[in-house]
Amino acid sequence: MFAVAQFASAFLSSASSPFFALGSAIIDLTPPWLKDFAIATFGTNDKLALFVSIGIVATLLAALIGVLAKRSFAWACTVIVALAVVLGSAVAARASTGALDIVPTVLGAIAGIGILRWLTNLAGAAAPGAPAGASSNNAPVAGTSRRDFLLGSAASLAAAALATGVSTSLSATRNMAAAARKALRLPAARTKVKDLPQGVQIDEPGMPRFITPNPDFYRIDTALSVPQIDPSQWSLRIHGMVENEFTLNFDELMAEELVETYLTLTCVSNPVGGDLIGNAKWLGYPLRKLLERAAPQAGADMVLSTSHDGFSASTPLEVLTDDRMALLAVGMNGEPLPFEHGFPVRMVVPGLYGYVSATKWVVDLEVTRFQDKTAYWTTRGWSERGPIKMSSRIDTPRSFAKVPSGEVVLGGTAWAQTRGISRVQVQIDDGPWEDAQLAEEATLDTWRQWRHVWSGARPGMHTGRVRAYDASGELQTSDRANPVPNGASGWHQVQFSVE
Repeated sequence: MFAVAQFASAFLSSASSPFFALGSAIIDLTPPWLKDFAIATFGTNDKLALFVSIGIVATLLAALIGVLAKRSFAWACTVIVALAVVLGSAVAARASTGALDIVPTVLGAIAGIGILRWLTNLAGAAAPGAPAGASSNNAPVAGTSRRDFLLGSAASLAAAALATGVSTSLSATRNMAAAARKALRLPAARTKVKDLPQGVQIDEPGMPRFITPNPDFYRIDTALSVPQIDPSQWSLRIHGMVENEFTLNFDELMAEELVETYLTLTCVSNPVGGDLIGNAKWLGYPLRKLLERAAPQAGADMVLSTSHDGFSASTPLEVLTDDRMALLAVGMNGEPLPFEHGFPVRMVVPGLYGYVSATKWVVDLEVTRFQDKTAYWTTRGWSERGPIKMSSRIDTPRSFAKVPSGEVVLGGTAWAQTRGISRVQVQIDDGPWEDAQLAEEATLDTWRQWRHVWSGARPGMHTGRVRAYDASGELQTSDRANPVPNGASGWHQVQFSVE
């Protein structure tokens, strides 16, 4: 059923796939604590874990339907129809689907019932007491019907695998968005970012790159099937509590005075010491200029941004209209946005966690009020504004690493977007806090690397801790807090052994 529906969905949109729609529905219904557990356990492989789980459940369900069909084929068909209704409802609930997108689910259900009927007949012929197959002299040949059933089952599985593979190939062949992205040449920025100062990178083994390569940039979002949007079909609607509602298309956006900025993005699900953070050079159009054109009305205090796949984020209006570099981004590290990171257009906003600001595949901006509208994650228990907390982490040595005695180098990163990092301190075991050497600062909106040399390291197990200060001298809090509801806090520590 799933394979046929997946094959049929290749001729429509990826949103028509009941497999992806079911997974998206599960994500929508997942409580915050379970989402946090999944990210903490699987990291950026959380979607793969969900796919595998759905596959296992689907296999078990298919086996149960097969067993039920032996007792009552009518009841087995009823279960398939009920399953199709559930899947069809999941498809219809997606923001980017239409009436035709239900067709793959219907075809999958019809095919499932037909294949079940065929396999049930074969199983009936193979059952004890059923007439066996005939030889050339009309003598019964034991096992022929059973062999037919096994071959039929194997053929069904092979056909399902083939249909899934063909659907993937067809989707790639028909993907006009991929061809459009490949052909896209980004315009030069009217306002170019200054060259990075020498010394922003600490060159020590185990340290991350100051600029995170696009393939290594963390990805946390609610889209199981990455939207494939042709830029020629993209538009952004700006409306709500504004004097001037208007719609912007991609060509109009590209003709604006684009600017560049270095900016570190952070996920609210990032635990203390976690890696759900990345730094990149972004190209885009300042959101404050877009909102100046719209002219927000008195009383408005929030912009509700909505993605092509239905995700929404609530961003404080004052954050998008002050002098920070909040962008409607089209480029990332010198190339068009990768599909996984929002192609053709996304938002990037300094100082806020991504769940309230970094909307990918953005298609709608509604100027409104916090008291009137809620966003995707704020309806699920997360705070509505989400300012990024100052934090620091030890990148090297890793926890439980083994290092030689003598001189041990600790290194890591610290961040306090829009404020900047002025000082980082390191503590070994219960010793005194010592100032680390800071790398050069790129901007207040990026992370800052640091390095500390511990001389005379003694053999045995040791604990390293780190804490940071922002530009105003405020110390990073030591209070431990989980990511829910507004981000993790606390001092990061690692244990390592000196040999």
